[in-house]
Amino acid sequence: MSTATKLTYEDYVLMPDDGQRHELIDGELFVVPAPNHPHQRTVVRLAHLLASWLDAHRGGEVIVAPFDVILSPTDVVQPDLLFVSDRNAQRIERRGVVGAPDLVVEILSNSNRRRDEVTKRALYERFGVPEYWLIDPDERTVTVLRLSDGRYSVVEGETLTSPLLPGLEISLTSIFTI
Repeated sequence: MSTATKLTYEDYVLMPDDGQRHELIDGELFVVPAPNHPHQRTVVRLAHLLASWLDAHRGGEVIVAPFDVILSPTDVVQPDLLFVSDRNAQRIERRGVVGAPDLVVEILSNSNRRRDEVTKRALYERFGVPEYWLIDPDERTVTVLRLSDGRYSVVEGETLTSPLLPGLEISLTSIFTI
């Protein structure tokens, strides 16, 4: 796409509300289809687990889609779930998060897998999102990516932990429990 045809945040907010989720990545418009049931069940379950932990321990806010993350004038995404620490609370505005959240979670499905694993991974890495979780409800796996020296590296384990949320421990089985 040439720079002359890139869409901006100003174009994005003028789009009609058609019930679809829209995202801009490098000025290119993506229309995100409605998520499937396993996707939504996973979002609700993880949001509940994180919100419950935050209720007891404080430290920030968890937000579920649709909610804009405005990384630049030509990069506006709606992650399935995000966390903004108290330290970065000023990034949360009425219209969305302006700048990088502390943690972004994308739930994979067939329609978005490549965009989440490749395109959005590069986008979040470029804008310095400290932690990115990719959750596959079909395979019942979680890939944790943590930023180190400007690059993501994979963190292995059967329990979700995060230096962003000291003391948080979520077993992978609890995410996928029906």
